[in-house]
Amino acid sequence: MEHIFQSLSQFWEYTGFANCSWQNLVMIGIGLVFITLAIVKEWEPMLLVPIGFGMIIGNIPMFPGLNIGVYEDGSVLNTLYQGVKQGWYPPLIFLGIGAMTDFSALISQPRLILIGAAAQMGIFGAYLLALLFGFAPNEAGAIGIIGGADGPTAIFLSSKLAPDLMGAIAVSAYSYMALVPVIQKPIMLLLTTDKERRIRMPVPRTVSKREKIIFPIVGFLITAFIVPSGLPLLGMLFFGNLLKESGVTRRLANTASGPLIDVVTTLIGLTVGASTQADKFISVKSLLIFGLGLLSFVIATTCGVLFVKLINLFIKNPAKKINPLIGNAGVSAVPDSARVSETVGREIDPTNHLLMHAMGPNVAGVIGSAVAAGILLSFLG
Repeated sequence: MEHIFQSLSQFWEYTGFANCSWQNLVMIGIGLVFITLAIVKEWEPMLLVPIGFGMIIGNIPMFPGLNIGVYEDGSVLNTLYQGVKQGWYPPLIFLGIGAMTDFSALISQPRLILIGAAAQMGIFGAYLLALLFGFAPNEAGAIGIIGGADGPTAIFLSSKLAPDLMGAIAVSAYSYMALVPVIQKPIMLLLTTDKERRIRMPVPRTVSKREKIIFPIVGFLITAFIVPSGLPLLGMLFFGNLLKESGVTRRLANTASGPLIDVVTTLIGLTVGASTQADKFISVKSLLIFGLGLLSFVIATTCGVLFVKLINLFIKNPAKKINPLIGNAGVSAVPDSARVSETVGREIDPTNHLLMHAMGPNVAGVIGSAVAAGILLSFLG
């Protein structure tokens, strides 16, 4: 009988109930909130469902030494997490993004790349703020990249500069990507007048197939020579786009933009979520990262909108002015921020379609965030 009680007692010690803490319950609750928002509100379900479920997996209380946690060498979760830790999931994501992105809006209106560049000020603004809050320069650089609204880039840079903060940075970046409509719309309305919101932009010219093929080659050469440290992201982005536009590698392009990016997105979301173990995630630093991440996003959106207003001061021909509502699209949350431009514009004038124009700075933001990551890595890596 005593042996039975000892066995039951030992079994109890191995259960989650015996090892549970309030921190575990808090993180499991946050994971459930992420899943609820993804299903009910349809806020970035491809990201929030894997991240939310990963949070639940990572915070199931367990007896130490079972070798199944994401931070325990040799475990299945740890093996999958190496793609995040070593930084080889993000380039694969960029390959898929390149294979599904149409750069026509940017090629037809090259001036829109300036809006994408202006929006990257959110990255450097958050970097300076993080320094003021006492973060080390390398940590500040990893936190600042949240302002690019690009989860893969945030993971890539934080894995190089601040691995200990990667979980908080990645969750913050993906959370704010999901909240693009909520965060950006009030800023856009605050900074623009009714007259500015009604500006109609000319229909972009048709881009030839030759231009589409040349763009990824020339774009890669220019950006890679400027920032060689951004090579893993920029190379895969432009390579994926060349697969799409060449017309002779359709199977490769379809694989990169379909099954490959879906599998990698699932793995990156699940493992990033699992990395938010309560004992490592719940801290003052994590709260500061979320606050600074939000500020970087606000700064990026503000700079994009204000930069368009500044450009318009120098454009004398009213027919060539740029609608400031596309300024928010300079962040690289493709195509969500461009859709916000379209939605807000049509609320003012249902016949004014801005999506095709907003995609220009939006895809420029993807390139810009990768270049910014390369710059930070060059100085801080």
